[in-house]
Amino acid sequence: MPLCRLVSEEGRHKPIPLPHQQTLTLGRGPETKIKDQKCSRNQVELKADCNRGFISVKQLGSNPTNVDSAVVGKGNQVPLKPGQKLYMVNQLYPYFVEFTEDISLISSEERNKPMKRQHQKDSQEQESPASKLSTSCCTQQTSNGALVLGKATAHKAEPAGHWSQGLKVSMQDPKMQVYSDEKVVVIKDKYPKAQYHWLVLPWVSISSLKALRSEHCELLKHMQKVGDRMIQQCPDAQKLHFRLGYHAIPSMSHIHLHVISQDFDSPALKNKKHWNSFTTDYFIDSQDVIAMLEQDGRVSVKEGTAELLKQPLRCHICCKEQATIPKLKEHLKSHLSSCLKGETV
Repeated sequence: MPLCRLVSEEGRHKPIPLPHQQTLTLGRGPETKIKDQKCSRNQVELKADCNRGFISVKQLGSNPTNVDSAVVGKGNQVPLKPGQKLYMVNQLYPYFVEFTEDISLISSEERNKPMKRQHQKDSQEQESPASKLSTSCCTQQTSNGALVLGKATAHKAEPAGHWSQGLKVSMQDPKMQVYSDEKVVVIKDKYPKAQYHWLVLPWVSISSLKALRSEHCELLKHMQKVGDRMIQQCPDAQKLHFRLGYHAIPSMSHIHLHVISQDFDSPALKNKKHWNSFTTDYFIDSQDVIAMLEQDGRVSVKEGTAELLKQPLRCHICCKEQATIPKLKEHLKSHLSSCLKGETV
């Protein structure tokens, strides 16, 4: 049977064995060498399934534990698979899971199987992107830059998993796609927070802003260019103001550019977190992300950014504070009314 270990990416301590189907509780303490008071002594509960090749992660602590960029949530349980990262608390203290064969219990032929599987995987990854494409009907770009309905290419869908992986499923669904080219796909947000709310996603797998490097600059510029074209062809483009940007700490895995109108007229906008995620510095403009990559080769998220979601409700136009979401929405109607009279919002 394969053996499982939890490995600190920072090398803070020796790998922690995770016996098959046995629960282990970890957090702040001598075993992890974590002294951060925001990390509970019982932050996570881990349980390895060595036969199926993953571990279950259950968040016990109050502060967020992440798998890649997705927050697990207190009391929730999600799988951690090889290649993914577990952040013990507040996107800090990264770990990865490692499965190794018990050499003493397998033959030399069996030892070679993982190498063969890896070779087959490497060969598949070296296939041209075109070999992984299937045809679907959605919007395409013509030679003059217009977006028109026609045949487009879509990558084969991955199996559905945890809710945080939902974007990877939606971007493969022809019914969700409104535009596609060889680099990106555009889908409508399932729960739009405004009259117009699109997501621009790259076909290449990039988990979050933290995974971006300088070589991704051209891709992000293309994503912004596609977002700009979506706005240009919007029937209310002359009346509504739009922003293009990224959530600093997104709840959904796979990087995505929000293209969102600033009317915020939507029944899906229900709470303070929704509002502040788009109207505070939690929402980072696309151009600022590109500038950081060009200058530093990486994107930096300021410490304490998560706390921005707890700020009071303030109108993004006049900054007037509102007590509740219903009162805020009623207040926004006055701005929207001005917009319909010809004033830009």
